[in-house]
Amino acid sequence: MSQNNLKPITRNEIAQKIALHIEEGAYVNLGIGMPTLVANYLPDDKEIFLHSENGILGMGPAPEKGQEDWDLINAGKQPVTLEPGGAFFHQADSFAMMRGGHLDICVLGAFQVSQTGDLASWHTGEVDAIPAVGGAMDLAVGAKKTFVMMEHQTKDGVSKLVEKCTYPLTGVACVAMVFTDLGIFEITPKGFLVKELFNGMSLETVQAVTKAQLIIGN
Repeated sequence: MSQNNLKPITRNEIAQKIALHIEEGAYVNLGIGMPTLVANYLPDDKEIFLHSENGILGMGPAPEKGQEDWDLINAGKQPVTLEPGGAFFHQADSFAMMRGGHLDICVLGAFQVSQTGDLASWHTGEVDAIPAVGGAMDLAVGAKKTFVMMEHQTKDGVSKLVEKCTYPLTGVACVAMVFTDLGIFEITPKGFLVKELFNGMSLETVQAVTKAQLIIGN
């Protein structure tokens, strides 16, 4: 299948899709990188509490250009805003929230996700790669649901959805849903259940660039 048949959406559009799947009243951690974009698309009519592992609860979206406060940053050192009632606290308390099961959802990036929900997000295993686990292991197993936000393929055209992860694992059977630039996929006992494919792409088109079986139906 030609790559020309693919009609991916943008990172901002993926973030919008994820925002629609976050429930009213949820406590949510957004991982470093792409997941931080989700904060900019949370609906105003929902009360959602954003957590950052460096010690913030009640984090708001990115500030307008020129309005940055560099004493107010997320775990990725990006400037953020604070919602009314937001709080600051020690990082140890923040990790206690994560490890204690107090977060409803975390949104993480990934190098690979397996059809059984295994997550590989911190190291490619290459000799010259710089490992960067951060708080991902704590989030992946501590949150009630783990969403993954990533491109469907690497820059070299290799599928990130796989039957079995070949990179070192961040967590085992921890992923609930995967949001890529091609579609939305739920982890089920049978594998990757297709919830939505974008821009009218066919199952055949997306399956051709996916190294795991995609399933439809219940």
